[in-house]
Amino acid sequence: MSLDSLGSSTEINLRLILVSGKTKEFLFSPNDSASDIAKHVYDNWPMDWEEEQVSSPNILRVIYQGRFLHGNVTLGALKLPFGKTTVMHLVARETLPEPNSQGQRNREKTGESNCCVIL
Repeated sequence: MSLDSLGSSTEINLRLILVSGKTKEFLFSPNDSASDIAKHVYDNWPMDWEEEQVSSPNILRVIYQGRFLHGNVTLGALKLPFGKTTVMHLVARETLPEPNSQGQRNREKTGESNCCVIL
């Protein structure tokens, strides 16, 4: 999984961004899951990310389009494009948030109602 084979029609290039703003690119197979990504990054931790080193791959979480990916979600399931760079965030977090908890709270705050006015 080196950048030497970038452009391969069977690999997905991920640019992972840490909370600190540091980035690094990695190549993965469509069969790789979020857990595989976390383990690979942990095992190949970049030198310039030394300050952000974590104690275990189990606390690394991948965020794509604002959502935490569960460990078994594969890149292929996300239908990511080959030959293009996809950006994801990588954070250290013990647990995943509850599904849809944020969306539910947002709906409650807006107090939407379905009424109309006839003039």
